[in-house]
Amino acid sequence: MRKSVSILGAAALMGTIGIAPAYATGEDTASVSVLHGVPDTPVDVYVNGERTLDDFTPGELAGPLQLPAGDHELAITAADAADASEPVIGPVPVTLEAGMNYTVTANLDAEGMPTANLFTNDTSTLDAGKARLTVRHVAAAPAVDVLGGGSPVIEGLTNPNEQSLTVDAGTIPAAVAAAGTTDPVLGPTDLQLAEGTSTIVYAWGSLEDGNLALATQTIEGLHSAPGSVPGGQSGLAAGNDGGTLFAGAAAALLLAGAAALTWRRTAAARAGK
Repeated sequence: MRKSVSILGAAALMGTIGIAPAYATGEDTASVSVLHGVPDTPVDVYVNGERTLDDFTPGELAGPLQLPAGDHELAITAADAADASEPVIGPVPVTLEAGMNYTVTANLDAEGMPTANLFTNDTSTLDAGKARLTVRHVAAAPAVDVLGGGSPVIEGLTNPNEQSLTVDAGTIPAAVAAAGTTDPVLGPTDLQLAEGTSTIVYAWGSLEDGNLALATQTIEGLHSAPGSVPGGQSGLAAGNDGGTLFAGAAAALLLAGAAALTWRRTAAARAGK
């Protein structure tokens, strides 16, 4: 699912990376990743008057992180602005919904104008041996076909839309061509589609300017077996995975607490003998 938002909204969500409170849980946060797909346009992003992202560059994919649900006031400035007192756009409010998994793209529309889109990532479980492939068109380019092994598997995809397929896990040679043709304008490239993952491929940049590029994002943990936790990510220029680090630290604390409790109970039992 895609919702159109202002470029400020996208860039501002970039800026919230790293400010989630340590006590936030999956019940009151949203998982957000951000792709910067506007060529040649580094930006600074301010959240509630504080610079939270400096010189975020094209082609970078940041996240995913657990960000607080609720409202924030956000502004975008030129790179290296002294403060947010003269924003290029904004300030504007942005609302995040708890429990959702999003990717925000700052990108070009079909006519080459800067814009942004908010995509809701499908984290539903997959059957054994299966993987999900989603292709998102966020480039200044006309409709495209996605080729798998040289044949169209997705046809007539336009900016800013997406299409998804459930496929057998494995390696798929993929390319992007103008709609109705098989001459690639991007690729081919081998996509490693692991079992229980969702791989999202973004076509971004500008056909006219000759800087079309592909970016990938992978959401892990979508196995149908109980206990899987979706949200892990890998991909092009993946940023600091604060969510994973936080989760690892929390797990370590839980294990340490359990070990300490076991030691106390053992010591008490021995003392009672």
